[in-house]
Amino acid sequence: MLGRLNHVGVATPSIEKSIALYRDMLGATKIHEPFDLPPQGVRVCFVDTPNSQIELIEPLGENSPLHGFLARNPAGGQHHVCFEVPDIHAAKAEMEAKGAKVLGEPRIGAHGTPVIFVHPKDMGGVLVELMETPKEAH
Repeated sequence: MLGRLNHVGVATPSIEKSIALYRDMLGATKIHEPFDLPPQGVRVCFVDTPNSQIELIEPLGENSPLHGFLARNPAGGQHHVCFEVPDIHAAKAEMEAKGAKVLGEPRIGAHGTPVIFVHPKDMGGVLVELMETPKEAH
């Protein structure tokens, strides 16, 4: 079931400062325009790497789920890893059948495809996002 690594999510208190870091320190040249994703409570900016992406995520609104993470990690940090799967509903059923806690129902993520998150306690301490492979990607 494990597909391609789509991105690594990095929580940040400031997307602008993180863009500068990836551009100036690491030489990133393909940085997409930041955009708001209100249903998820985040502002998002993708930074392309040669084989994947970094997803910079900043809290959007008072109820953003990132506030708790940033309270524990004020400078930000690695938040999740995202793998592609062919069918999000099959992936959810498989994760639950194996005893993993899936956080909520599938919803549309930043790439415009359905996503789920699997609780870190069931994934070796890592929050794992599974996203349905975008149709235009393959």
